[in-house]
Amino acid sequence: MKKTAVVTGSSRGIGFAIARQLGLDGYNIVMVATGPQQKNQAALDELAALGIPCAYVQANVGDHDDRLRIVAEAVRAFGRIDALINNAGVAPSVRADLLEMTEESFDRVVGINTKGCMFLTQAVAKQMISQQPLDGRKGVIVNVSSCSAVVSSTSRGEYCVSKAGVSMLTSLYADRLAAEGILVNEVRPGVIATDMTSAVTEKYDRLIADNVFPIARWGRPEDVAGAVSALCSDKFLYTTGNYIDVDGGFHIQRL
Repeated sequence: MKKTAVVTGSSRGIGFAIARQLGLDGYNIVMVATGPQQKNQAALDELAALGIPCAYVQANVGDHDDRLRIVAEAVRAFGRIDALINNAGVAPSVRADLLEMTEESFDRVVGINTKGCMFLTQAVAKQMISQQPLDGRKGVIVNVSSCSAVVSSTSRGEYCVSKAGVSMLTSLYADRLAAEGILVNEVRPGVIATDMTSAVTEKYDRLIADNVFPIARWGRPEDVAGAVSALCSDKFLYTTGNYIDVDGGFHIQRL
């Protein structure tokens, strides 16, 4: 039986690279994005051209009903969920000093990045537990957080808090779900070239050139996709609670 992966925020950038790679690895793909399908049809067509079966779900992971619908639509399309990639996330609409951060901005960022991850994982985990295992396990969950989970940035504190929360969720769910045959791990992208970082390209180019960051280049969405692919592979059959830092390459470190 072919496995199915739900990838949130997968119509572009890191999420699309992950969906593409997992599709090439042999998964059916459930593409989850906030926009209508016609807006993201080009991404679906690209996967189809590669022979990757894909279903599309328009949903906001920050919304309770949408989270349940993601699970229902994935099961309706492909019969089961074998991998959940919690990639969807937002940055603050305005980068503001910590002393000027608004409650509205905090609630929005944490509500999507952390709460959305928490409760979509809960819903998917229940579905995975109800399934018969494939290849010795019932499922894999990979949370895409950020180096900001551990690196302070006082102009976007709500984002740092939200990603630190995702890191703790990884540990919590890894502990809870290991006995269920479900592996839970985390990928922490560093400086990755996406539309989210496009507004600060010059700043990071300068920091990299001045060796402020210990990396040789910008990371690519494909680097993150490779890390996720590794965590979903059989070689991680008996490991859980790891994180991978992605910074133009990646290494694995035990939590």
